[in-house]
This record gives sequence, C-alpha cells and structure tokens, in this order.
Amino acid sequence: MTSTLLPYDALLFVSFGGPDGPDDVLPFLENVTRGRGVPRERLEEVAEHYHHFGGKSPINEQNLALIAAVEAELARRGLNLPVVFGNRNWHPLLPDALRQLKSRQARRVLAFFTSAYSSYSGCRQYRENLAAAQGEAETDFTFEKLRVFYNHPGFIEPQAESLARAWSAIPQAERNQARVLFTAHSIPTSMANGCRYTQQLKEACRLVSAGAELPAEVGELVYQSRSGSPRTPWLEPDVCDRLRQLAGEGVRHVVISPIGFVSDHLEVLFDLDTEAAELCTELGISMQRVPTVGTDPRFVSMIVELIEERCRPELPRRSLGVQGVSHDLCPANCCLSGAPGPRRPAVSQAGS
Repeated sequence: MTSTLLPYDALLFVSFGGPDGPDDVLPFLENVTRGRGVPRERLEEVAEHYHHFGGKSPINEQNLALIAAVEAELARRGLNLPVVFGNRNWHPLLPDALRQLKSRQARRVLAFFTSAYSSYSGCRQYRENLAAAQGEAETDFTFEKLRVFYNHPGFIEPQAESLARAWSAIPQAERNQARVLFTAHSIPTSMANGCRYTQQLKEACRLVSAGAELPAEVGELVYQSRSGSPRTPWLEPDVCDRLRQLAGEGVRHVVISPIGFVSDHLEVLFDLDTEAAELCTELGISMQRVPTVGTDPRFVSMIVELIEERCRPELPRRSLGVQGVSHDLCPANCCLSGAPGPRRPAVSQAGS
C-alpha cells in the first residue's frame, strides 16, 4: 500500500455506530452496555427512542456521507490516502475495519474520531477500543489519532454562521426575551473532572457566540442525553430543565445549538427536535435548532487539514481563541474515566 502522505497508509474513521433497522436496535444496545449489568427494561426504554424513527439511526449514513466528502477533498488535493470506516458498537465494527486495513497491508494508520472534545467517552475509550480490536483482528498497526478540533476554524465558523442566521430570524424587538442554549452530551462529573471536556465546550460556545456577533450574556452551555443512576452526579443543567426555568423568567424565544455533536444523529433528533421541541410548545417558547456541522465544506476541509498538518510539520496549525492547539499524543493520564463505582451506565452516543 502506497500513499503520497507517507509514512501513513490509511485513515481510520472511528465513530459510535447505530442500528440500521428495527431488528438491530436491541442487539446494538446490548453491544453498548455489554458487561455493565444494565436492566433489560432500561434497554427497552431506550429502544423506543430508536423505534420512534423507524428503528434506524441516521448516524451511519451521516458518517458515510462525511467519509465520501473527505475522500473527494483528499482527491481534489491530490492526496492518496484510503479511508476505512469502523464503529465501536455496530457494523462496520472496529475489528472488521482493522481486518480490512490488514488486507491492504497497512502498517501506520491515522485515526479520526468523530468527537471534537477531550473526554473518556469521546477519546480514551476509543483508543481502548482500538487496542482491543487489534487483539481480536490479530493486527499490530501503529495508530496516531488526529487532534481534537473544538477550537478549529473549520468547526467553529460554520456553527457561528448558522447561529447568526437563526438569531436574525427572531424579531429584533423581541430579542430581549431570547436566549441561546448550547447543548452537549452530559457525562458523570467524576469523568468530567478527569478531562478538559467542560473547559473546551465553554470555549467553543464563546467562540461561536463571538463569531455570530451575539452578546455574551444571551448564550449558555447546557447538557442533554443523560442516563444512569440518579444517585450519580452528572453535568447539569439539563436542557429541558433549563427551558422550564427560562419560561418562568419570561423567555419566549430560544435557539438551541448542539455544539457537542458533529452530525444530526438520533440523540439530536430525539432529545432536541422531539422532546425539547414538544416542551417548548407546551411552555409557549418559540424554538429554533441550529444544524450541526455535518458535511459543511469547511468542516470537511478541516479534517484533511488535520491530516496534512500531521504529515508536514512545517504547516501552520490553526486554532481560534486562547486555549491553543491540542496535543497530538495523549498523555498517560489524559481523559481518565473517573468511574464512581457500580452504577447503571449511560446508553448514549457520546462522542458521535
């Protein structure tokens, strides 16, 4: 296998995965929760979220669309780097992806994780998954993960543009009764204490607000998609709880921006477009939801830029704000899980 980006042989596109049809839903959720003792009734409860959309998550098709766009951008730039897709919890699974790389005689592989932020769920766990998949697939590749990109212009600028568009749709005379809620996947606070997840999210919110030229006071970070034991502290406030509070404060317009996600997958569609939207109707709040970056050309270009910067050290490494460019090599103590002991674990797509 040869590449114009030697010494790398391929790009492994790593994501969470999701069911492709109704018969896949429970097996998928069993994969997500294997070994964690999650009660069957909890799985069936979460399964209803998927069945609400015909039993199919859009995440795989969204990832395939992003991969196709990345492949086209690589070709446009004259870069020969094959892209292989692998998921944590559903087909194509990581061991199968590694077998595909093995058949291509790959040895040194770049990995792109579909999470903009540092956390156990969005980074370290994927690295652990890759290590386990190496054993199952009987491979010994060298993997190098592309850096997190929460403050990269290619991630921030499309969201700022979309946010500005949504905000401008609110009548100017009513903007004093409007707020922006940036949402991200909640994680246990013990896990958050072991990484820079919240710091990076807050910086991304600030950068997007500034790019949209919004007053800093109209926006705030909230969380969604929490699951697990109510006795275990998770990051708060929950988006729906905050909507109820805002209604009591006289807010009548809200723009929701799912800044913690890169595609409009099921948690965005259910937790925001369904549950939060229904609650806003009940509360008399007009809600607009900002799209995720998806296959925006600036985001696609960013992914290829991250590849190029790793291969050519002389290239500038871009970032916005004050936190600078994230590391390439994760420190040994980076993004520890901080697991608080036995608990009912999340059934989620954190990092997807």
